[in-house]
Parts: sequence; structure tokens; C-alpha cells
Amino acid sequence: MSVEQELLEKWRVLPPDKQQQVMEFVEFLHLKTVDPSVLTRTHKTNLGERLRQIRDQIVASGEPLLNHQEIEKEMASRRGGLQDTDE
Repeated sequence: MSVEQELLEKWRVLPPDKQQQVMEFVEFLHLKTVDPSVLTRTHKTNLGERLRQIRDQIVASGEPLLNHQEIEKEMASRRGGLQDTDE
């Protein structure tokens, strides 16, 4: 099986939101590879706007936003550096 076939096979079983994330990542890699100068302030502005939209969705859902300490804890956990000593 070729790498392309393997990628497509794995991509097809992902939920739609994960498929979209893969597409966005591939588009980013493509832009970065084909023309690195394309990644300009405009794209950073677009990223900032997208992050604001995500934040607005979270707030609208009623989910509380994390404070600074909770963000640090979440990041440490995802990086494998958090040791839970409460047990």
C-alpha cells in the first residue's frame, strides 16, 4: 500500500472535525513548503480571528474558560509533565 493510500484510508475513518484539522495542517505545510513568504501578518490575523471565534463558541456554550493556572496545568498534562499526587 502506498503512503498516499494509507493516508487516505486513515483519514476516511476520522470524524469530520478531525478530517478538517488534517486538511488545515496539510494546507499549512503546503503553504510553508511552496512559498514560506505566504505566511504573513494576514495569516496571523486570520488565526487570531479564528481563535476569537472559538473562544466565543466556548463562552456561548456555557463552558467556563480556564484561568492561567488551569492552562498551565493542562499544558503540563498534555506534555507528559504533570504528576497527579491527589490519589
